[in-house]
Amino acid sequence: MRSRILPEDSEANVKSAPKEYRDFSWDSIERQFTWHETGAINIAHESLDRWAADENKREQTALVFEKAGKVTEFTYIQLREITSQWANLLIEEGFTEGDRVFIFLPACPEIYFAMLACARLGIIFSPMRSDLGFGEQEFRLQNAKPRGIVTRPDMLDMLPRHAMGSVERVFLVEGPKSDCYPNEVIIPELLDEFPKRNAVRWVRATAPLFLIYVSGATGPPKGIVHAHMSMLGHLMTGKHVLGLDERSVVWTDGDPGSVTSTVYALFAPLLCGSTTVIQGDRFAASTWYRTLEKRRVSVLYTTPRTIERLMEAGNDLARRYNFPHLTRIATAGETLTPEQFFWTKKVLRLAPQDTWWMTEAGMICIANVPSMTTKPGSMGKTVPGIEATVLDENGEPSPVLTMGELALKAGWPSMMTGIWQDAPRYQEYFRFREWFLTGDMVTRDEDGYFFHQGRNDDLIKFGDTLVGPYEIEHILAMHPAVTEAVVIAVKPVAGRHTLKAFATLNDNFTASARLNHEIRMFVRAHFSPEIPLASLIFLDEFPKTSSGKLLRRVLRARELGLPSGDPLKLKE
Repeated sequence: MRSRILPEDSEANVKSAPKEYRDFSWDSIERQFTWHETGAINIAHESLDRWAADENKREQTALVFEKAGKVTEFTYIQLREITSQWANLLIEEGFTEGDRVFIFLPACPEIYFAMLACARLGIIFSPMRSDLGFGEQEFRLQNAKPRGIVTRPDMLDMLPRHAMGSVERVFLVEGPKSDCYPNEVIIPELLDEFPKRNAVRWVRATAPLFLIYVSGATGPPKGIVHAHMSMLGHLMTGKHVLGLDERSVVWTDGDPGSVTSTVYALFAPLLCGSTTVIQGDRFAASTWYRTLEKRRVSVLYTTPRTIERLMEAGNDLARRYNFPHLTRIATAGETLTPEQFFWTKKVLRLAPQDTWWMTEAGMICIANVPSMTTKPGSMGKTVPGIEATVLDENGEPSPVLTMGELALKAGWPSMMTGIWQDAPRYQEYFRFREWFLTGDMVTRDEDGYFFHQGRNDDLIKFGDTLVGPYEIEHILAMHPAVTEAVVIAVKPVAGRHTLKAFATLNDNFTASARLNHEIRMFVRAHFSPEIPLASLIFLDEFPKTSSGKLLRRVLRARELGLPSGDPLKLKE
């Protein structure tokens, strides 16, 4: 059955749409997988084993890792052998389908070995960003209760021991043992003992594949669950949006603990038979350009934040390098500004394609692609297989050029299948019948292009992830001077969203510029040095209802200079 992927109110769009839109169906994507014929499903087989079994493909480079000038390459057959050994080790240690394994590592090949090994066995893996704060780690560990953790000795010391009661095995990617836990296993010392072949475990299409946590606006992080059937969206967007094929060399430069890297640095490239590049060094414009040049990258998937850093490094640096193989640049995360668009087009000699998606969506849903006319500042149009609309507060379609909430027609194969241990929060996404509510406020023009206008809550994009008030408020409350804290999102005149904090102080502390600076540094130390916390305001008290409920919207209204009313007469 052909999918309806363009707005109902624009028949002209259907007639003028590229052929891949007019003729698209998810059935046609299914036919590109071996399980369409065999009925045997596992994403590790489709992204790795099928290529390793192909004599013409098995020796092609699948993964390239570079750090400090050292380059390591793995062919498809080598990657299958290594991940098979990892899988056999997991079996030996008693792990089975449905178990959870956390991956807590900086950029390194072992992240992807662990992901593929878990996928082979139906084990649910969960990558954690290496810069996660103590409280964030604690919640994830207590919520998902992993049986295993893959990490390094120095990073193991960073984890909250009191929250690791469920952990039966700690897998270290290097030695020596930390001696913190009696159940530590040093993987390199054991790997050669295990066979280089492992038969994947066939799973249901809806079997959980990975678990990634995203910020909540007023509650704890949400564990977003994605299934093996997400591979349909990974393959489709890899081909139709990023233009990947068996000759592509793709570099997705997001944090390895993010959903962007899970999907577009691992699964999408391998499903398309491409070569994926992983850079282990910290960002520096010269390193970034050198990687593009030396690794002969043909497709770059990056963020507007990275583009901004390259702009700050100046035009002359970029001109010292040559990128003859680079054919496509795409971005995700924050909206690509017109300034960033035109700078990239001029200096890197390619017009970047902005894309929009979110962890819950599991794949790129809205994008600018080469077959379209690009409108700088726009997210683009829906990709094949996705239907989107703009809804008002009552769930009714908003007129063209009228701001409302972006909603997607539920049921695409890469959509999240649940929130870990929290069904009620999952249902909140579907308040209006069959529509999946994204929380992003947008407008849509008469040509079907979407333009991002911010969030309907206090979540903001920070690089390739969402940052919410809850985690920041939790850290603020840890400071001995703070009694209560509230964080909201604000949009400065310059354009980019930032966070603004409000705090009340304990009686034995006095508000001062020095204390203000100390508390903000405390947040940066416990969350991230680059957290977009613009300011901290001390208040004598927070606006609350007569029953004591905090009124965040009063603080938002005051920030915008709007009437806020008498708090005691307002309801939360």
